[in-house]
Amino acid sequence: MKEKRTFSIGELSNEFDVTTRSIRFYEDQGLLKPTRRGQTRIFSTKDRVRLKLILRGKRMGFSLAETKELFDLWDETLTGNEKQLLKMLTILSEKRAHLEQQKKDIAMAEMEIDTAEARCKDALADIQKKKKQQTPA
Repeated sequence: MKEKRTFSIGELSNEFDVTTRSIRFYEDQGLLKPTRRGQTRIFSTKDRVRLKLILRGKRMGFSLAETKELFDLWDETLTGNEKQLLKMLTILSEKRAHLEQQKKDIAMAEMEIDTAEARCKDALADIQKKKKQQTPA
């Protein structure tokens, strides 16, 4: 029988470049469920995969509550289910809409900056032109 691979909190911290404090926080939130040997946390391959998914979800803008909800739906069955996939699609759609709005907001902010910058440059050029005209040659 093949021995199950386990990981220490330090190994996961190094592998994923996160602090041990973050990993303990995810555990406190119910996202990771390591076993214990005394005070030592023993993380399974499942915990390692979940940590990877938590971090991927964070990069995609998922809240920890959303990630936990998806994990809970997954845990209802051995392989996940339609309910989980529909929830994932809903969250992804919401994230995409949010990103699209952010892109529009950024484009608008850039236009406003361009306009303000052009006005400042024009005003500065006018001031410098007037200075030159007032300076005796």
